[in-house]
Amino acid sequence: MHIEESIKLDFKDVLIRPKRSTLTSRSEVDIHREFSFHHSKRQYHGIPIIAANMDTTGTMEMARALGRHGLSAALHKHYPEEELVAFFQSLAADGLPASCAFYSMGIGKSDYDKFESVMTKSGSAIEYVCIDVANGYTEGFINFVKKVRGNYPHLTIMAGNVVTGDMTEELILAGADIVKVGIGPGSVCTTRKMTGVGYPQLSAVIECADAAHGLGGQICADGGCVVPGDLAKAYGGGADFIMLGGMLAGHDETAGELVERDGRQYKLFYGMSSRAAMERYAGGVARYRASEGKEVLVPYRGPVEDTLQDILGGVRSACTYVGAHKLKELTKRTTFVRVTQQLNEVFGKS
Repeated sequence: MHIEESIKLDFKDVLIRPKRSTLTSRSEVDIHREFSFHHSKRQYHGIPIIAANMDTTGTMEMARALGRHGLSAALHKHYPEEELVAFFQSLAADGLPASCAFYSMGIGKSDYDKFESVMTKSGSAIEYVCIDVANGYTEGFINFVKKVRGNYPHLTIMAGNVVTGDMTEELILAGADIVKVGIGPGSVCTTRKMTGVGYPQLSAVIECADAAHGLGGQICADGGCVVPGDLAKAYGGGADFIMLGGMLAGHDETAGELVERDGRQYKLFYGMSSRAAMERYAGGVARYRASEGKEVLVPYRGPVEDTLQDILGGVRSACTYVGAHKLKELTKRTTFVRVTQQLNEVFGKS
Protein backbone atom coordinates (compact mmCIF):
# COMPACT_ATOMS: atom_id res chain seq x y z
CA MET A 1 0.00 0.00 0.00
CA HIS A 2 1.19 3.52 -0.84
CA ILE A 3 -0.30 6.93 -0.12
CA GLU A 4 0.45 9.78 -2.51
CA GLU A 5 0.05 13.04 -0.61
CA SER A 6 0.61 15.58 -3.38
CA ILE A 7 -2.40 17.76 -4.23
CA LYS A 8 -4.68 16.52 -7.02
CA LEU A 9 -7.37 18.79 -8.45
CA ASP A 10 -10.70 18.64 -10.27
CA PHE A 11 -12.13 21.47 -12.38
CA LYS A 12 -14.22 22.70 -9.42
CA ASP A 13 -11.09 23.20 -7.33
CA VAL A 14 -9.64 26.05 -9.41
CA LEU A 15 -10.36 29.25 -11.30
CA ILE A 16 -8.29 30.87 -14.05
CA ARG A 17 -6.68 34.14 -13.01
CA PRO A 18 -7.29 37.00 -15.50
CA LYS A 19 -4.34 38.70 -17.17
CA ARG A 20 -3.76 41.85 -19.17
CA SER A 21 -5.17 41.51 -22.67
CA THR A 22 -5.00 43.47 -25.92
CA LEU A 23 -8.15 41.75 -27.24
CA THR A 24 -11.17 44.03 -27.63
CA SER A 25 -13.76 41.43 -28.63
CA ARG A 26 -14.42 37.69 -28.33
CA SER A 27 -14.73 37.64 -32.12
CA GLU A 28 -10.97 38.18 -32.36
CA VAL A 29 -10.26 34.78 -30.76
CA ASP A 30 -9.49 31.83 -33.04
CA ILE A 31 -10.65 28.62 -31.33
CA HIS A 32 -9.51 26.32 -34.14
CA ARG A 33 -6.44 24.15 -33.71
CA GLU A 34 -4.06 22.61 -36.20
CA PHE A 35 -2.22 19.37 -35.46
CA SER A 36 0.10 17.08 -37.38
CA PHE A 37 -0.44 13.72 -35.74
CA HIS A 38 2.64 11.85 -34.59
CA HIS A 39 1.96 8.45 -36.19
CA SER A 40 -0.60 8.96 -38.95
CA LYS A 41 1.04 12.22 -40.13
CA ARG A 42 -2.43 13.51 -40.98
CA GLN A 43 -3.12 17.22 -40.74
CA TYR A 44 -6.04 18.28 -38.54
CA HIS A 45 -7.78 21.65 -38.63
CA GLY A 46 -10.89 22.17 -36.58
CA ILE A 47 -12.41 22.98 -33.21
CA PRO A 48 -11.10 20.21 -30.94
CA ILE A 49 -14.35 19.15 -29.24
CA ILE A 50 -15.68 15.60 -29.68
CA ALA A 51 -19.12 14.22 -28.76
CA ALA A 52 -18.66 11.13 -26.60
CA ASN A 53 -19.10 7.69 -28.14
CA MET A 54 -22.20 6.94 -26.05
CA ASP A 55 -25.27 5.76 -27.91
CA THR A 56 -27.17 8.82 -26.64
CA THR A 57 -24.62 11.34 -27.96
CA GLY A 58 -22.27 9.65 -30.42
CA THR A 59 -24.79 9.52 -33.25
CA MET A 60 -24.43 10.04 -36.98
CA GLU A 61 -26.84 12.96 -36.73
CA MET A 62 -24.61 14.56 -34.09
CA ALA A 63 -21.50 13.99 -36.23
CA ARG A 64 -23.11 15.77 -39.17
CA ALA A 65 -24.34 18.67 -37.03
CA LEU A 66 -20.98 19.14 -35.32
CA GLY A 67 -19.03 18.60 -38.53
CA ARG A 68 -20.74 21.60 -40.12
CA HIS A 69 -19.17 23.73 -37.37
CA GLY A 70 -15.73 22.11 -37.43
CA LEU A 71 -16.26 19.82 -34.40
CA SER A 72 -16.33 16.01 -34.24
CA ALA A 73 -18.26 13.07 -32.82
CA ALA A 74 -17.04 9.63 -31.84
CA LEU A 75 -19.75 7.28 -33.09
CA HIS A 76 -21.01 4.69 -30.63
CA LYS A 77 -19.97 1.06 -31.14
CA HIS A 78 -23.36 -0.43 -31.84
CA TYR A 79 -24.24 0.76 -35.34
CA PRO A 80 -24.72 -2.05 -37.90
CA GLU A 81 -21.98 -2.50 -40.49
CA GLU A 82 -24.01 -1.34 -43.47
CA GLU A 83 -25.06 1.89 -41.76
CA LEU A 84 -21.44 2.65 -40.93
CA VAL A 85 -20.28 1.94 -44.47
CA ALA A 86 -22.94 4.21 -45.98
CA PHE A 87 -22.24 6.97 -43.47
CA PHE A 88 -18.47 7.13 -43.96
CA GLN A 89 -18.81 6.92 -47.74
CA SER A 90 -21.23 9.86 -47.70
CA LEU A 91 -19.05 12.34 -45.78
CA ALA A 92 -16.96 13.61 -48.69
CA ALA A 93 -20.01 13.89 -50.97
CA ASP A 94 -21.76 15.95 -48.29
CA GLY A 95 -18.80 18.31 -47.95
CA LEU A 96 -17.95 17.16 -44.42
CA PRO A 97 -14.37 16.57 -43.26
CA ALA A 98 -13.28 13.03 -42.36
CA SER A 99 -12.38 14.36 -38.90
CA CYS A 100 -16.06 14.95 -38.09
CA ALA A 101 -16.49 11.28 -37.16
CA PHE A 102 -14.35 8.75 -35.28
CA TYR A 103 -15.11 5.05 -35.78
CA SER A 104 -15.28 3.57 -32.25
CA MET A 105 -14.50 0.02 -31.24
CA GLY A 106 -13.60 -2.18 -28.31
CA ILE A 107 -10.76 -4.70 -28.28
CA GLY A 108 -12.58 -8.02 -28.73
CA LYS A 109 -12.21 -10.23 -31.81
CA SER A 110 -15.72 -9.37 -32.96
CA ASP A 111 -14.89 -5.65 -32.67
CA TYR A 112 -11.84 -6.03 -34.87
CA ASP A 113 -13.57 -8.25 -37.41
CA LYS A 114 -16.40 -5.73 -37.75
CA PHE A 115 -13.91 -2.88 -38.16
CA GLU A 116 -12.00 -4.72 -40.90
CA SER A 117 -15.24 -5.45 -42.71
CA VAL A 118 -16.38 -1.81 -42.57
CA MET A 119 -12.96 -0.62 -43.74
CA THR A 120 -13.03 -2.98 -46.70
CA LYS A 121 -16.63 -2.24 -47.72
CA SER A 122 -16.22 1.53 -47.34
CA GLY A 123 -13.08 1.65 -49.46
CA SER A 124 -11.04 2.77 -46.43
CA ALA A 125 -13.18 5.90 -46.05
CA ILE A 126 -12.47 5.89 -42.30
CA GLU A 127 -9.53 8.07 -41.25
CA TYR A 128 -10.12 8.52 -37.51
CA VAL A 129 -10.55 5.67 -35.03
CA CYS A 130 -11.31 5.61 -31.30
CA ILE A 131 -10.21 2.45 -29.48
CA ASP A 132 -12.23 2.66 -26.31
CA VAL A 133 -12.17 0.65 -23.07
CA ALA A 134 -12.96 1.63 -19.49
CA ASN A 135 -9.60 0.36 -18.22
CA GLY A 136 -6.67 1.27 -20.46
CA TYR A 137 -4.11 -0.31 -18.14
CA THR A 138 -4.23 -3.86 -19.46
CA GLU A 139 -1.58 -5.54 -21.59
CA GLY A 140 -4.29 -6.72 -23.97
CA PHE A 141 -5.33 -3.14 -24.66
CA ILE A 142 -1.78 -2.03 -25.43
CA ASN A 143 -1.29 -4.99 -27.77
CA PHE A 144 -4.55 -4.20 -29.57
CA VAL A 145 -3.44 -0.61 -30.20
CA LYS A 146 -0.15 -1.95 -31.59
CA LYS A 147 -2.08 -4.34 -33.85
CA VAL A 148 -4.30 -1.62 -35.32
CA ARG A 149 -1.35 0.72 -35.81
CA GLY A 150 0.67 -2.00 -37.53
CA ASN A 151 -2.15 -2.96 -39.90
CA TYR A 152 -3.41 0.57 -40.58
CA PRO A 153 -0.47 2.99 -40.38
CA HIS A 154 -2.46 5.78 -42.08
CA LEU A 155 -5.18 5.96 -39.41
CA THR A 156 -5.31 8.61 -36.71
CA ILE A 157 -5.87 6.59 -33.55
CA MET A 158 -7.36 7.85 -30.29
CA ALA A 159 -7.09 5.32 -27.46
CA GLY A 160 -7.98 5.19 -23.78
CA ASN A 161 -8.91 5.62 -21.06
CA VAL A 162 -6.00 6.29 -18.70
CA VAL A 163 -5.16 8.96 -16.14
CA THR A 164 -1.41 8.77 -15.56
CA GLY A 165 1.64 9.91 -17.45
CA ASP A 166 3.32 6.51 -17.65
CA MET A 167 0.41 4.87 -19.46
CA THR A 168 -0.03 7.91 -21.68
CA GLU A 169 3.54 7.42 -22.84
CA GLU A 170 2.96 3.68 -23.23
CA LEU A 171 -0.03 4.24 -25.48
CA ILE A 172 1.74 6.78 -27.67
CA LEU A 173 4.71 4.45 -28.06
CA ALA A 174 2.24 1.67 -28.94
CA GLY A 175 0.80 3.74 -31.78
CA ALA A 176 -1.84 6.10 -30.40
CA ASP A 177 -1.88 9.65 -31.77
CA ILE A 178 -4.35 10.89 -29.13
CA VAL A 179 -4.70 9.44 -25.63
CA LYS A 180 -8.13 9.63 -24.02
CA VAL A 181 -7.83 10.75 -20.38
CA GLY A 182 -10.38 10.19 -17.64
CA ILE A 183 -11.55 7.46 -15.26
CA GLY A 184 -14.76 8.17 -13.40
CA PRO A 185 -15.38 11.92 -13.93
CA GLY A 186 -18.41 11.61 -16.21
CA SER A 187 -21.82 12.78 -14.99
CA VAL A 188 -23.41 9.36 -15.52
CA CYS A 189 -20.34 7.30 -14.56
CA THR A 190 -20.29 5.61 -11.15
CA THR A 191 -16.88 3.92 -11.44
CA ARG A 192 -15.44 5.90 -8.53
CA LYS A 193 -18.35 4.91 -6.27
CA MET A 194 -18.45 1.27 -7.34
CA THR A 195 -14.71 0.58 -7.46
CA GLY A 196 -12.95 3.33 -5.50
CA VAL A 197 -10.72 3.87 -8.55
CA GLY A 198 -10.20 7.21 -10.28
CA TYR A 199 -8.12 10.38 -10.48
CA PRO A 200 -9.13 14.05 -10.22
CA GLN A 201 -9.64 15.12 -13.81
CA LEU A 202 -7.73 18.41 -13.97
CA SER A 203 -4.61 16.85 -12.49
CA ALA A 204 -4.97 13.88 -14.85
CA VAL A 205 -5.15 16.28 -17.80
CA ILE A 206 -2.10 18.27 -16.65
CA GLU A 207 0.05 15.19 -16.02
CA CYS A 208 -1.01 13.25 -19.13
CA ALA A 209 -0.63 16.29 -21.38
CA ASP A 210 2.91 16.78 -20.14
CA ALA A 211 3.71 13.14 -20.90
CA ALA A 212 2.04 13.13 -24.32
CA HIS A 213 3.52 16.39 -25.55
CA GLY A 214 6.99 15.18 -24.67
CA LEU A 215 6.55 12.39 -27.23
CA GLY A 216 4.77 14.47 -29.85
CA GLY A 217 1.31 13.11 -29.04
CA GLN A 218 -1.98 14.70 -28.01
CA ILE A 219 -4.56 14.01 -25.31
CA CYS A 220 -8.34 14.19 -25.17
CA ALA A 221 -9.88 15.13 -21.80
CA ASP A 222 -12.84 12.77 -21.48
CA GLY A 223 -15.41 13.60 -18.81
CA GLY A 224 -15.95 16.06 -16.01
CA CYS A 225 -16.99 19.13 -18.02
CA VAL A 226 -20.41 20.36 -16.90
CA VAL A 227 -20.22 24.07 -17.84
CA PRO A 228 -18.28 25.96 -20.56
CA GLY A 229 -15.76 27.20 -18.00
CA ASP A 230 -14.66 23.60 -17.42
CA LEU A 231 -13.60 23.36 -21.07
CA ALA A 232 -11.49 26.50 -20.63
CA LYS A 233 -9.85 24.91 -17.57
CA ALA A 234 -9.17 21.67 -19.48
CA TYR A 235 -7.57 23.54 -22.37
CA GLY A 236 -5.67 25.68 -19.87
CA GLY A 237 -4.37 22.49 -18.26
CA GLY A 238 -2.97 21.27 -21.56
CA ALA A 239 -5.80 19.28 -23.17
CA ASP A 240 -5.64 19.21 -26.97
CA PHE A 241 -9.14 17.77 -27.45
CA ILE A 242 -12.14 17.59 -25.12
CA MET A 243 -14.83 14.91 -25.18
CA LEU A 244 -18.34 15.86 -24.04
CA GLY A 245 -21.27 13.67 -23.04
CA GLY A 246 -23.79 15.28 -20.72
CA MET A 247 -23.28 18.78 -22.12
CA LEU A 248 -24.43 17.54 -25.53
CA ALA A 249 -27.24 15.29 -24.29
CA GLY A 250 -30.93 16.07 -24.70
CA HIS A 251 -30.78 17.52 -28.21
CA ASP A 252 -32.56 16.66 -31.45
CA GLU A 253 -29.39 14.99 -32.75
CA THR A 254 -29.16 12.56 -29.81
CA ALA A 255 -30.80 9.15 -29.73
CA GLY A 256 -33.87 8.29 -27.72
CA GLU A 257 -37.51 9.25 -27.58
CA LEU A 258 -38.84 12.30 -25.82
CA VAL A 259 -40.30 11.59 -22.39
CA GLU A 260 -42.85 13.87 -20.76
CA ARG A 261 -42.90 14.48 -16.99
CA ASP A 262 -45.11 17.09 -15.31
CA GLY A 263 -45.61 18.94 -18.57
CA ARG A 264 -41.91 19.11 -19.44
CA GLN A 265 -40.00 17.13 -22.05
CA TYR A 266 -36.85 15.09 -21.37
CA LYS A 267 -34.50 12.65 -23.05
CA LEU A 268 -32.87 9.64 -21.39
CA PHE A 269 -29.10 9.83 -20.90
CA TYR A 270 -27.07 6.97 -19.44
CA GLY A 271 -23.54 5.67 -19.09
CA MET A 272 -22.37 2.87 -21.37
CA SER A 273 -21.57 0.72 -18.33
CA SER A 274 -25.02 1.31 -16.84
CA ARG A 275 -27.63 -1.39 -16.41
CA ALA A 276 -29.71 0.20 -19.19
CA ALA A 277 -26.83 -0.02 -21.70
CA MET A 278 -25.87 -3.57 -20.76
CA GLU A 279 -29.46 -4.77 -20.96
CA ARG A 280 -29.76 -3.22 -24.40
CA TYR A 281 -26.51 -4.55 -25.87
CA ALA A 282 -25.34 -7.46 -23.71
CA GLY A 283 -28.56 -9.03 -22.46
CA GLY A 284 -28.06 -7.70 -18.94
CA VAL A 285 -25.32 -7.23 -16.36
CA ALA A 286 -22.94 -10.20 -16.37
CA ARG A 287 -22.76 -12.17 -13.11
CA TYR A 288 -19.07 -11.35 -12.67
CA ARG A 289 -19.46 -7.56 -12.76
CA ALA A 290 -21.52 -4.63 -11.50
CA SER A 291 -23.10 -1.68 -13.23
CA GLU A 292 -20.76 1.35 -13.26
CA GLY A 293 -23.14 3.90 -14.74
CA LYS A 294 -26.50 5.48 -14.08
CA GLU A 295 -29.52 6.70 -16.01
CA VAL A 296 -30.85 10.27 -15.86
CA LEU A 297 -33.48 12.32 -17.65
CA VAL A 298 -32.04 15.51 -19.13
CA PRO A 299 -34.27 18.40 -20.24
CA TYR A 300 -34.99 18.46 -23.96
CA ARG A 301 -32.94 21.28 -25.51
CA GLY A 302 -33.82 21.30 -29.22
CA PRO A 303 -31.10 21.60 -31.90
CA VAL A 304 -27.50 21.37 -30.71
CA GLU A 305 -26.48 24.64 -32.42
CA ASP A 306 -27.69 26.84 -29.55
CA THR A 307 -25.72 24.82 -27.02
CA LEU A 308 -22.63 25.02 -29.23
CA GLN A 309 -22.89 28.80 -29.22
CA ASP A 310 -22.85 28.81 -25.41
CA ILE A 311 -19.93 26.41 -25.19
CA LEU A 312 -17.77 28.07 -27.84
CA GLY A 313 -18.69 31.54 -26.61
CA GLY A 314 -17.54 30.60 -23.11
CA VAL A 315 -14.19 29.35 -24.38
CA ARG A 316 -13.68 32.49 -26.48
CA SER A 317 -14.51 34.65 -23.49
CA ALA A 318 -11.99 32.78 -21.33
CA CYS A 319 -9.33 33.50 -23.95
CA THR A 320 -10.13 37.23 -23.85
CA TYR A 321 -9.73 37.29 -20.05
CA VAL A 322 -6.14 36.04 -20.30
CA GLY A 323 -5.15 37.62 -23.61
CA ALA A 324 -5.00 34.47 -25.71
CA HIS A 325 -5.60 35.35 -29.36
CA LYS A 326 -5.68 31.66 -30.30
CA LEU A 327 -6.88 28.60 -28.41
CA LYS A 328 -3.40 27.08 -28.54
CA GLU A 329 -2.12 30.05 -26.49
CA LEU A 330 -4.57 29.45 -23.64
CA THR A 331 -2.44 26.90 -21.78
CA LYS A 332 0.59 29.23 -21.93
CA ARG A 333 -1.42 32.09 -20.44
CA THR A 334 -3.25 30.08 -17.76
CA THR A 335 -2.54 30.49 -14.07
CA PHE A 336 -4.84 28.44 -11.87
CA VAL A 337 -5.97 29.78 -8.51
CA ARG A 338 -7.06 27.15 -5.99
CA VAL A 339 -10.48 27.84 -4.49
CA THR A 340 -10.94 24.69 -2.39
CA GLN A 341 -8.91 23.12 0.37
CA GLN A 342 -8.14 19.46 0.82
CA LEU A 343 -9.02 17.63 4.01
CA ASN A 344 -5.50 17.48 5.40
CA GLU A 345 -5.34 21.28 5.31
CA VAL A 346 -8.80 21.70 6.83
CA PHE A 347 -7.85 19.55 9.78
CA GLY A 348 -4.45 21.18 10.18
CA LYS A 349 -2.32 18.22 9.13
CA SER A 350 1.01 18.76 7.41
